[in-house]
Amino acid sequence: MTMGTEHRHNDDQSYGQSQNKSLTEEEKKQKQIDDWLPITSSRNAKWWYSAFHNVTAMVGAGVLSLPFAMAELGWGPGVTIMVVSWLITLYTLWQMVEMHEVGDGRRLDRYHELGQYAFGEKLGLWIVVPQQLLVEVGVDIVYMVTGGRSLKKVHDLVCDESCKDIKLTYFIMIFASCHFFLAQLPNFNSISIVSLAAAVMSLSYSTIAWAASVKKGVQPDAEYTYRASTQTGKFFNFLSALGDVAFAYAGHNVVLEIQATIPSTPEKPSKGPMWKGVVVAYIVVAICYFPVAFIGYYVFGNKISDNILESLEKPVWLIVIANMFVVIHVIGSYQIYAMPVFDMMETFLVKKLHFTPGLPLRLIARTCYVAFTMFVAICFPFFGGLLGFFGGFAFAPTTYFLPCIMWLAIKKPRKFGLSWCTNWVCIVLGVLLMILAPIGGLRSIIISASKYKFFS
Repeated sequence: MTMGTEHRHNDDQSYGQSQNKSLTEEEKKQKQIDDWLPITSSRNAKWWYSAFHNVTAMVGAGVLSLPFAMAELGWGPGVTIMVVSWLITLYTLWQMVEMHEVGDGRRLDRYHELGQYAFGEKLGLWIVVPQQLLVEVGVDIVYMVTGGRSLKKVHDLVCDESCKDIKLTYFIMIFASCHFFLAQLPNFNSISIVSLAAAVMSLSYSTIAWAASVKKGVQPDAEYTYRASTQTGKFFNFLSALGDVAFAYAGHNVVLEIQATIPSTPEKPSKGPMWKGVVVAYIVVAICYFPVAFIGYYVFGNKISDNILESLEKPVWLIVIANMFVVIHVIGSYQIYAMPVFDMMETFLVKKLHFTPGLPLRLIARTCYVAFTMFVAICFPFFGGLLGFFGGFAFAPTTYFLPCIMWLAIKKPRKFGLSWCTNWVCIVLGVLLMILAPIGGLRSIIISASKYKFFS
């Protein structure tokens, strides 16, 4: 009996040891996967990486549509919405940076991990992942359109009448071609040169846009009344413009992933250098957004195009340079928004479907993603309407109020205190934006679609 018990005890002990060994092997395997995945593979970034990655993510093609949004909003509401959006999104971005490190030493490297920490494992995934994917894939599709349109504008300006007219479809394909190669860069740090170039370009073309507008002077036909003649049109255009503004502040969808690249210790957490980079980025955002929006609207009034560079036709050489700057910038921006998508795809393929991590998997998965965004961009190049629709439907939650709900769930501030009230104000304004903006954007898409021929 004693021998049997002893024998069973030895069996149990050996079982426990083998289980422990297999757990250690499993941990090793998980570490190897994490060291391969784009977001967690490199953690040696400096604070200035955060600055230019955030500028590249924030100051996108949306800045060029801000004067058009001002024309739909009018002076009073337009200036108010622009400034309030800047303040709210800076506040919610600060909250996300603060929540990156958890008290128990863990780091929440991805937006959905923060969602899971706040709402629970399953609910957090269902709340965050669909919205984040909609934003990131939506931005990449819009940037495909923007890159193609800017290349077409350069071609049309440089060529004389003897040049053959080339369809927008081909320019989108030309723009997409470089992404098939750039998409193979493994992580955020490896695209830092591309991102830095993109950040410099965004500041450059924004400066060209407002400086050329000042040089042009106020146009004789500039009027500051609403563009639409009917009350219905004015109302829907106003809603669509709200989405344009929301689209302009979309960097929250990649901020935790950018912060994950910065080293962190209990003594020196990553939130210090990250916040320094965010502040620099937001100063650049203000320098780009406000002059372009206000001066562009002041010069052209309600005759402004949905891309200010299309309204600025002279001097030709300067507008050609500005459009090339836009192309370089959206190349970098596309990659910044694509990287978290690559991370999600590769995590799913390796951890859930048990594919072997390596170059063949990365090559096929990322090539398919670039091809998908290119195809959708070719089918639906309604630039202004797309901005309004995506801006309200997906950007408002992830940018304006989801961080506030997470802050209330995790930090539990005192009821009716300053933090509690501030967060609830942001939540109410964000929910209104989410409900109202897509209505206007969808109407713009329907109107554009009625005149559009596929693959034109």
